[in-house]
Amino acid sequence: MIRSINHRKSGCVAAYLTAFVISSALLAGCSSQPKAPDQALQAAETAIATAEQARVADYASPELGEARNKLTSARAAVAKEEMVSAERFAQQAQVDAELATAKAEAAKAKAVNDELGKNVNTLQQELQRKSGGVQ
Repeated sequence: MIRSINHRKSGCVAAYLTAFVISSALLAGCSSQPKAPDQALQAAETAIATAEQARVADYASPELGEARNKLTSARAAVAKEEMVSAERFAQQAQVDAELATAKAEAAKAKAVNDELGKNVNTLQQELQRKSGGVQ
């Protein structure tokens, strides 16, 4: 009978010890801070640098300004150890910079298209003048 009581006590102690170890591990996992979103920050910085090199500010300045502001917010969130917000801001900065680049490329393409249209009109007028207006 004493052996049975001792066996029960050791079983309870083992169960409590196991529960303590598991709960400690879970609490340690929950309390650890997520890592800084280095990749997202780097991607945003690269997208902004690419936009700046493409002279995006001439065509899509508001979007590029937003990208810069969101990158600044991402860095501030990292400093406050708000890593989820930091990653979100960094991703938004990247998207804004890519949007600015796309808008600038579209504006440049439109300018080229408009110039080609003017050249075609000029050539047509020249042909009409040389042919005496006969088509």
